[in-house]
Amino acid sequence: MSLELALKEISKTIKSDDGVELQIRPLESKDENALLGFFKKLPEPELMFFKHRVTDPEVIKNWCANIDLGTNLPLLAIENGDIVAVATLHQKLGGWKRHIGRISASVLTKYRQKGIAGQLVQALVDVARMSGLSKVEAEFIGMQEGGQKLFAMLGFTHLIKLEDYVQDLQAIDHDYVLMGMDLMTDEEYAGMG
Repeated sequence: MSLELALKEISKTIKSDDGVELQIRPLESKDENALLGFFKKLPEPELMFFKHRVTDPEVIKNWCANIDLGTNLPLLAIENGDIVAVATLHQKLGGWKRHIGRISASVLTKYRQKGIAGQLVQALVDVARMSGLSKVEAEFIGMQEGGQKLFAMLGFTHLIKLEDYVQDLQAIDHDYVLMGMDLMTDEEYAGMG
């Protein structure tokens, strides 16, 4: 199934565990200011977990000006026009990792522990499976224990942990954790019934 068809299959809304209905949709070029605002609302210590300087307006401008959902699919959770969570499926379209998607997720503090990240990540796992990927992975800094627990609850397993292997934007060493999950294709799901 193509990415476009897979995106049509995912829900346009989700409900948080406390009953708040959120709009779900991919990133659009008009989201530049809202996305920058989202990243600026994240707690300062968490910004070190990102591979890019996400509070730099030029970084976000470049992302929103060059959207390619086939390589980076940011799925937004929106309440009253504000982005409250972002989960992204990253793909390589060629090379030896073309069958593997990488998923990342971030949620504003006020919206955590409400099932939002789990629903977004699950939607992206479904898109990855429907798009023909056979594996998904997620990368963490060792201290991101909450994220690792969430991904484990969704079926990801720990693949590797390397001590003091990566550095944050302040050049501080951290453990690197890679989690992954094998995906069943639609045909495999059909055969289970």
